[in-house]
Amino acid sequence: MPKQRTDSISRVLASFASSLEYDDLPLELRESLKDHVLDVIGGAIAATRFDFAARAMEGIALLAGSAECSVIGMAQRLPLKDAALINGVLAHGLDYDDTHPAGPVHPSSSVFPCVLGIGERNDCSGADLLLAYALGIEIATRLGLAANGSMHKTGFHTTGVLGHGACALAAGKLLGLDADRLVMAQGLAGSTAAAIAEHRADGAWNKRMHPGWAAVGGMTAASLAAGGFIGTQLVYEGVDGLFRTHAGAHRDDVNLSALVADLGSRWVAAEVAIKPYPVCHILHASIDSAIALRNRHALAPEHIAGVEVRLHPDTFHYVCENQELRRKPPTDYVAKFSAFYTVSAALVRGKLGFAELEPDALNDPRILALAAKTVHVPDQQSAFPEYFSGGVAVRLADGRTLTHHERVNRGAGARALSRDETLRKFHDNAAYGLAGEHADRIVDTVLNLEKHTARDLAQALCAWTRH
Repeated sequence: MPKQRTDSISRVLASFASSLEYDDLPLELRESLKDHVLDVIGGAIAATRFDFAARAMEGIALLAGSAECSVIGMAQRLPLKDAALINGVLAHGLDYDDTHPAGPVHPSSSVFPCVLGIGERNDCSGADLLLAYALGIEIATRLGLAANGSMHKTGFHTTGVLGHGACALAAGKLLGLDADRLVMAQGLAGSTAAAIAEHRADGAWNKRMHPGWAAVGGMTAASLAAGGFIGTQLVYEGVDGLFRTHAGAHRDDVNLSALVADLGSRWVAAEVAIKPYPVCHILHASIDSAIALRNRHALAPEHIAGVEVRLHPDTFHYVCENQELRRKPPTDYVAKFSAFYTVSAALVRGKLGFAELEPDALNDPRILALAAKTVHVPDQQSAFPEYFSGGVAVRLADGRTLTHHERVNRGAGARALSRDETLRKFHDNAAYGLAGEHADRIVDTVLNLEKHTARDLAQALCAWTRH
């Protein structure tokens, strides 16, 4: 076995992870993370009503063996890794899951399926599950901060790449790995991490599977390390390490110090934002701006001669490029990543929810006509990447121009959603798949997770499907 290094980043993270105890988590963080658990569960339950969920289950079941773990909102049980994969698909499939903007990275959609699966199979306590979840969210977020947008610019989906390392540590924590083996687990996770972002060009479903695959990769790396399989020790900073290979020409943007700065004293997990809209988080401030102008000035589509969506230029390739496709999105998934469509739908309908992503909305002539008159311009007031700032300028037929701008996107920073708002979102999502009393049982289990086991939680997430 290679000599153990004491100077690697993975060693610092492994030492932190191995020594971390539940009482080390600030009380405020524990409660906040319960909100995030409810949020990712609600989104997953809602996702079960959509076509991609059934297609994912059909495909995964083809190779599945004996069943041991629960699938959120479904009656079927699957082997551990298969359950983690589809739970990740459900968690991220509607693009309604939490986000840290600076990566950007969606941490819960990989970490929660990972810890839920291992926690259920190993009958872990609720406190241990929450501890591993907190660890995974913290590391995923720090990895995103270190990437600093570089991987997205290179053509990777940061969530799908960085979730592997976070899940390796979260899984390793639940499996009881010591610091040496947690180093190995991270090193091995560097070789499972890959997630191309070509889905942006055609609205394909690749992105939906990335977090679940990260959960599978991370737990596989942890289990290999538990068996003594040797992983590289310089997975992050090495000459051929994760950041050089995945950041490519943008590797100078990488900030490796973000991985370890104030580790344990500053919890960046607390900065992760819960989404108010089921579309790309980059668009939320502009959507809010459009709705604010519509309500303030009683705007109707016939009043509007043109619209500018104001976004940071580094976000254009996510939500503005390939304009013909995005102005008339053929599917809900393309619409979720269209600045032109989402802002136009918000101006026409005064809201942006699942209904605005249904076929009748995608073919609404009023929305499409307005999208054809919508352009994107650089946001001179943007606070990106700290926040997903955005705004709109609406040019009226009478010659006036109305503007509105949101520096801090709703859900983030000082505008974080309250528990009551998170609960309303959860119940709205859960209503897609289950009755109110079952939703209440899930809420009670999550908010009192320390009094329950991981199996209690897993059972609550799908018990109603088995009657």
